[in-house]
Formats: sequence, structure tokens, C-alpha cells
Amino acid sequence: MKRLVRNSSGDQSKPSHQVAPDGFNSREVLDRRCGHISLKLMGVLVACLILLSVLFSVSVGFRDQPPDGGFAFAEARVLENEVLRPEGSFSQTSEGPVDKLFGGLLVSGFEESSCHSRYQSALYRKESPFKPSSYLLSKLRSYEALHRQCGPNSEPYNKMLEQLKKGQTAEISDCSYVVWISYSGLGNRILTLASAFIYALLTNRVLLVDPGVDIADLFCEPFSGASWLLPRDYPLMSQFNSFDQKSPQCYGNMLKGSSSANSTAAPYVYLHLVHDYDDQDKLFFCDENQDFLRKVPWLIMRTDNYFVPSLFLMPSYETELNNLFPQKEAVFHHIGRYLFHPTNSVWGLITRYYQAYLAKADERIGIQIRVFETAPGPFQYVLDQILSCTMKKNLLPEINMHDPISSPPGKPKSKVLLMTSLSAGYFEKIRNLYWEHSTVTGEIVAVYQPSHEEYQQTEKKMHNRKAWAEMYLLSLTDVLVTSSWSTFGYVAQSLGGLKPWILYKPENSTTPDPACQRAMSMEPCFHAPPFYDCKAKTGIDTGKLVPHVRHCEDMSWGLKLVDQ
Repeated sequence: MKRLVRNSSGDQSKPSHQVAPDGFNSREVLDRRCGHISLKLMGVLVACLILLSVLFSVSVGFRDQPPDGGFAFAEARVLENEVLRPEGSFSQTSEGPVDKLFGGLLVSGFEESSCHSRYQSALYRKESPFKPSSYLLSKLRSYEALHRQCGPNSEPYNKMLEQLKKGQTAEISDCSYVVWISYSGLGNRILTLASAFIYALLTNRVLLVDPGVDIADLFCEPFSGASWLLPRDYPLMSQFNSFDQKSPQCYGNMLKGSSSANSTAAPYVYLHLVHDYDDQDKLFFCDENQDFLRKVPWLIMRTDNYFVPSLFLMPSYETELNNLFPQKEAVFHHIGRYLFHPTNSVWGLITRYYQAYLAKADERIGIQIRVFETAPGPFQYVLDQILSCTMKKNLLPEINMHDPISSPPGKPKSKVLLMTSLSAGYFEKIRNLYWEHSTVTGEIVAVYQPSHEEYQQTEKKMHNRKAWAEMYLLSLTDVLVTSSWSTFGYVAQSLGGLKPWILYKPENSTTPDPACQRAMSMEPCFHAPPFYDCKAKTGIDTGKLVPHVRHCEDMSWGLKLVDQ
């Protein structure tokens, strides 16, 4: 570097015209002084460059570490309204942070450790093309305030409870309630809870939930500041199992017994909206009967139906529902994401399975199998139906029977098939098929099934935890195939925002041809709707009254919401 400095100052062979007192040429002294200064500056510059290089390398090292690596904490920051996507999640397809509040459906302020899924679920989901309306968001915020005001242990609740215990008709109050009775299988319970909540929104009631044996074990509290769980000391809880169509407080029975039932106030009314309800029970869906029910402070509801489509046929709710849900097929999609957050125990089942088996696949395909037979199977005609549907619709690649061991060069595309069924037989046969043979496309297909419980065990907590986890995992797939009539599949498709391929219900143990069809919307089907014109007092096909309520693909007499 000294040589470079000297050469940079000019030709050193030329004599100097000035001589320094110490015997040095003055030009040489100047050159030496400048050289020392230049050396110092260049040294500082080199040191800075080295330091910047080190810092950049460390920064890249932090940034490029996988989420399960030693530097994962660098990506763990959570912002107020957004979170960063983990590697392998659905959200990897788009850049930047995701909205953990689902477009305003959810509110911040909950203790995140009490319910990890509430704010983490956005990390595992695609961004939904269905956006909640501003009116729905405003309505949810108003409902949350009402729930805090009138929820369990509030002063208005305690006052209304005392009047109920005394059998008194409550005074006019800002607080009235719809009490949902825990009934039927888990898929039905999720759909009916959503139905009851939508009815509560329409009627300015507070939804209170019978905890049953496992509601608190499966779902986090959805509302801040007050629980949605009905306290165990609720005076009518001991009667829930005995309520039926013959109960004096059953609304349908009240209509049978007295023509003046609609003019008589009551402290509470039992609404029997189960699949076996009769014509009088179905009058719940007539506006004139809602006029009476609005005066009743406590409505006790038992149902196994997703009855929302019939609410859309009631003139008194038409405008409100259109404002809440301008996209008709997204009703449960929004309400389901708002209400149903897996508890930490269930969320652990979901995330561990997802990360272990689904996260790194190029494409995820879900198949939900429900066979309405006395035995869970497997049945060959059902297996043939599954393969016919998935291969003819290009959901799964065909098998290469002529060259079962060949594989194309390069990295093949990977597909993961997630199957859910009470039986392990379908999973084992399809897994072996893709293990023993190559595919004509060269794609690699991995097949997984989280559980096979053999038969439905609604009374067992772990059984229901697994069922809820599997519904949720299916909702995280890219493509979904479901079974006709299955509420399990309805929940998965609507939460995931997926229009599934629906397997037709087999008849006479024969594979249907065609095997499946694409759903016209992702909304669940109302299996037992009324066919009644409230004004004309006569029967009518309620699937032909408005463009957005149609008969279901999998159940010709059922009703579902569609977009025009």
C-alpha cells in the first residue's frame, strides 16, 4: 500500500526544489504525511466494508433459516393486525403478511395464549376471495356489546333469571335470549350453532350455549368480555333432555292446543326444530309467528338442521340478511370462521398433523368418506366410486399399469391425499395403489388418514376432538371431495371456502355413474326444510321462490344458498 501511495503522488525520480531542515526533501515529507493519512482512511474504509459484509451475512442467515431452525424466533414477531407466514403454509403463495383478523371478522384484544388458533389460523389458510360486508362487521361489534351487557352473571341476566325461576313473564327488557341445546353429532352441532347465532343476530337476542359434555373442550370462547356458555345452575337445564313435541312449552304444541297461543305471553318457549318436526313446529318460519316469539324472553332451541336457507325466505328478515350477506354462499364461511376456534388441545392435533404430513406438498386433496350403512366398510363399490370421481375429474393422477416402477427425471410434483373415514380400508387400498404403481403423469401421491374410529362415538371427548381436527384439516386442502348428506363435509367445505366434488349417494350397493358432481356453492344443505306458503296457507316448493335458495345437489328436497 506504501508503494501505491508513493506512485500516486507523482514521479519520485524528479529532484525536489526545497530541502527540509532534517535532510528530507519537502515534497517527500508531504507525500509521506499524506500517505499516512491515506493509509488510515483506507484502513477505516476496509474495516467498515468487512463489518458491513459480516452484518449482511448474519442478516441473510437469520432471514433464510427455516421456521423450525435455530433462528426461527426472528420470524416470530406478531403485529397488531397481521402476522408473518410460516414456511410451508398456504399463505406462502402470496407475498407479505396476512390479516389474522380475517378482514375484520375477528377483533384483537384476546389473550392469545388462551386460544392459539384464533390468530394463528390465518397462517394456514389461503386468503379468502369472500370478504365480509361492512354491515356484517358492524352488526358483530354491536352483538358483542350486547353480549357483554346481557351475558351470564350480568345484572340484566341475573334479573331475568330470577323472573324465570318464579315463572313470571319478564318485564320489557333490552335483554332476551336464545338458548341452544347441545344435540346430535359434532357436524350437526356446529351447523346448528351457526344457525342459532344468525337467528340471534336477526332478533337482537343473546346466544347462550348448552355446554353439554364437550363444547368447552372443543371451542374457544368467541366473544370478549362474557362467556357464551350457559351456567350450570340455569334452572331449565335439567329439563333439556325431557323437552319434546308434547311438552306444554313446545311452540308447535302450543299452537295445536290454543288458537290464542300467539296472544299469550310466556316466560319461555321450547322450539322443536329437529328433523322429525311437524307442520305446527315448522310455523316457526312464518313471519306472523315471529311476532309472538319476539315477546318471549327465553327461547330454548333444539335442532339438528342448518335452517338458515329458510330464514332467507322470510320477508321480515330479507333486507337484513341481504345487507349482512351480499354473497349468499359465504354465510357459514364467515360465521364459521367467526365463531369456531379450536381449543389449544385440538389446535395441537391440527398443527402437528399439518406440519408433519401436509405442509410441504405441492397440492393438497381432501376426501371425506361417509357411508350410511350399518357397517363402516370398506365396500368395493364405494372405493370404485372414489377412484372414478378423482381420476375422471383429474383430481388424482391415473395409475401407470404398464410401467409400474419408472419415474421421470427431475423433481416430481407431489400431491398429498388426506382421507377421513371411520374405516381404514379405503385409505389402505388407495395408499397401496399409489405405492405399488407409478402415475402416468410422474406425480408422487402420498396418502394419509389421521384416524379410523370404526363407528361414531359422540359421547367420547377424544373422538370429538379428532373429528373437529379432521374437519379443520380438510378445510385446509386445495381440492375437496365430500360424501352426500354429510354435515362433516359441509363444515369442512364452508370453513375452507371450497366448492367440493360431491360423491353421489350409492343405491343398491352399486357405484353411481357419474360418480360425483361439482357443488354449485359451498353452503351447507338444510336437510328438512318446510314446504309451506305462510300467506296462502298451502304447500309450495320453497326451492323455487327466490334465485338464491335452491335444492341441494346431494338431497333433492333439501335447500341451500347459492349466488345468482
